[in-house]
Amino acid sequence: MPTLYTVIRRPLITEKGMGVKETQNTLVFEVALKATKTEVKQAVETLFKVKVTGVRTATVEGKERRRGKYSGYRPDWKKAYVRLKEGEKMPEYLNSL
Repeated sequence: MPTLYTVIRRPLITEKGMGVKETQNTLVFEVALKATKTEVKQAVETLFKVKVTGVRTATVEGKERRRGKYSGYRPDWKKAYVRLKEGEKMPEYLNSL
């Protein structure tokens, strides 16, 4: 993966993601399908200037979608749960909500 922004696509802002952020000191991101845990860890540490304890990833299969008689699938995607070390300040990327 050449750059940070090809590894980390966007933060996932959901109720579950915000709950995990507040209680478990964990951030949730959508990442590239071919990104490894090591690449995700390095990208988060470089981008937000924090220390990462661990990374968990999950590949989400795309759902079937229909428009009238036509059907297709949404693309598969990958999400990463990034746990920060104790005492690290949580980055605020939700200032506009």
